[in-house]
Amino acid sequence: MTRILIIEDEASYRETLVFRLTKDGYDVQAAESGEEGLAMFARSEVDLVLLDLMLPGMDGTQVCRKIREHSTVPIIMLTAKSSEIDKVVGLEIGADDYVTKPYSYRELLARIRAVLRRREVDSADVPIRTEAPMVCGPIQMNVSEHQVLVHGEPVFFPLKEFEVLECLLRNQGNVVTRHKLIDRVWGADYVGDTKTLDVHIKRVRAKVEDDPSHPRYVTTVRGLGYKIDDPDRHEA
Repeated sequence: MTRILIIEDEASYRETLVFRLTKDGYDVQAAESGEEGLAMFARSEVDLVLLDLMLPGMDGTQVCRKIREHSTVPIIMLTAKSSEIDKVVGLEIGADDYVTKPYSYRELLARIRAVLRRREVDSADVPIRTEAPMVCGPIQMNVSEHQVLVHGEPVFFPLKEFEVLECLLRNQGNVVTRHKLIDRVWGADYVGDTKTLDVHIKRVRAKVEDDPSHPRYVTTVRGLGYKIDDPDRHEA
């Protein structure tokens, strides 16, 4: 049974979600504070976290960062804030999706199912393939070991960031459209904000570029998508 942890301080939202998700067949736990939620997360195996941004004391951004220090479990942020900057902040700290209150339960359930389906595909047993590392400038990726080296040093990549970089490296020198990246990393049935891709590209650049504000390797092709390439290999 899929296990969902709800961290939500508003009793009406929390109790409604517990009731409806349990009725839909999920194993649900609920906490009303960030501290309580982290304690539950630490002692339980959780498949997905529904996390309120505006928690008392330790807020949702702090909770998300704590979880992301040692886990790639899917996180959907729940918040009354709807501005673009709030969405970007939520995604930058490692959330997988973002739902603004008041939301319809049908929409939230669709996003939960989409995130969990993608998780099942990512974790499905597949034959292990041995392949040479993919290299672009100072970036080296070993897919089978889920490892990325930058200038020879290991750099941690959460699953979605890893998959974005992998898709770009497998198409090195070619433009990868936004649609293809979203389809590959989030799945064809993804119903979230497309801004998610831009945020993940920004996070990838922060890890692989010497100057992320002037990227040399992961570049934007306006109107189309993104491309990774090593400019040094084209120099005479």
